[in-house]
Amino acid sequence: MAAKPLVLAADAAKAAGTSKELDLGINGFHQYHLFGQELYITNTHIAIFIVMVTLIIFSIIANKVIKKADPTKAPGAFLNFIELIVESVDNLTASSMGEKHGHKFSNYIGTLFAFIFLSNISGLFGLRPPTADYGTTLSLALITFVLIHFNGFKYQKIGHITALFKPVILTPINIIGEIATPISLSLRLFGNVMSGTLMMALVYGLLPKFLTMLGWPAFLHAYFDVFSGAIQSYVFCMLTMVFISDTFGEE
Repeated sequence: MAAKPLVLAADAAKAAGTSKELDLGINGFHQYHLFGQELYITNTHIAIFIVMVTLIIFSIIANKVIKKADPTKAPGAFLNFIELIVESVDNLTASSMGEKHGHKFSNYIGTLFAFIFLSNISGLFGLRPPTADYGTTLSLALITFVLIHFNGFKYQKIGHITALFKPVILTPINIIGEIATPISLSLRLFGNVMSGTLMMALVYGLLPKFLTMLGWPAFLHAYFDVFSGAIQSYVFCMLTMVFISDTFGEE
């Protein structure tokens, strides 16, 4: 018998009579069968899709604006904004990973930051942040994990493996440290975003509506969604750059 999927948290909350305002679970909107398993299209998938479409549309518009730009005229506000983003990402990768390697990772780091930041602030638009789902943050951390070891073998060759046995007595700790990298990366981002989502749900779910309509929760949104979302995006990208740059060795 095929194993049934875990009961969705939202369904469990509703079965227990919990207020709908405190629905923090991952809700399934469409069920389908694949290889004998029951799978769901959830609110996380929908939110990720919206974030991806937003980034794609922004990229297409930015590409057209750049191609149509007249170098003899002063750039408009949107073009200035694009140049600011590109220069900031290039400077960040160059300062963190070095001039020699930094530019190679500018596209990845820029895309990673944009995706995580938009995911973190998507709660402002009525979505459940995708980064409040551990499946999302673990996937991002695993991509970074693959890049770390890909570049380790690229620049250090077999030395990337032999380094785990130096000194031999610490080999188990070195191996555990490597395995812990994606786990710590994913849990840090997931925990911070999920805690902010929980706090805002408690505010809106437990306080009388007339208090939440006065506008003061906007200050909490500014911290939990915008400020904390930007900080967590920056931290994830910085750790990614640090871990990858450690594989460059003496180059």
